Amino acid sequence: MKRLVLVASTTVLIGAIALSGCAKKNNATSATGVRKIACAHTYSYAPYGYVNDAGKSDGFEVAVLKEIDRLLPQYEFAYHPTSDDDLLIGVESGKYQLGTKGIWKTAERAKKYIFPKQPIGASIIGITFRRENADQIHDLVSFAQFSGKLVPIAPQSAQYDVVVDFNNTHPDTQIQLLPSEIFIITDAYTWVLEGRYDAFFDIKLSYQNNVEKDGAPYHSFASRLAYVPYRGIPTWPLFNKNEQELADAYDTALKTLQDNGTIAALSLKYFGEDVFNFVTD
Repeated sequence: MKRLVLVASTTVLIGAIALSGCAKKNNATSATGVRKIACAHTYSYAPYGYVNDAGKSDGFEVAVLKEIDRLLPQYEFAYHPTSDDDLLIGVESGKYQLGTKGIWKTAERAKKYIFPKQPIGASIIGITFRRENADQIHDLVSFAQFSGKLVPIAPQSAQYDVVVDFNNTHPDTQIQLLPSEIFIITDAYTWVLEGRYDAFFDIKLSYQNNVEKDGAPYHSFASRLAYVPYRGIPTWPLFNKNEQELADAYDTALKTLQDNGTIAALSLKYFGEDVFNFVTD
């Protein structure tokens, strides 16, 4: 009996040591007291986060995190390019302490992650429409007055909520909001040009990458389409649910970067404009 008790006690002790080792691995702290933080970002979502030609982590949101790291001597950030799925699962599980990928805040995500008080960036949204109507359409109100015929939007997307908010605040000038069963509508530009709909609620970056840039998949439509911005939607880093202290430190550092002009300068560098000028709330 004594021998069995000894074996059982030894097993429990080994298990405790193993769990302790895992915790230390995920929350490694150097001998100087600096805690290493695993920061995940996507491989190729330029200009928010990507791997540049030199093989280094780059992008607006990555650059902001690097500036934050400089202001937080108690932490050392390490950057991990990865897929969207691995980033989301990894932050939730604790594989990464934080992740960033141009994320919009939703109620569902707020259940799984900590969102800080301050966003890290912004995504400009607006409408893509036929250039021939540019003298009649110059914002969402004039588009609603023109026809309001909008390409259907997936109800689970943040764009859908933005149009709902617009309609709620413009009861006499409504946009026709139809739900779509698919999240990304690849035929949207074609539908607009064909006259099936009169505008597509689009992210400015997507319009630039899909239509305006040389070699873009719909670059042949560039002379026939136009775009006007509506507003900026804040983008956020995600923190693991156990990282409130880290999220609070992020907020403090980000406020410093906003006040000293670093955020605006980085936005001009990566977007060519200050995207926060489009954020209204």
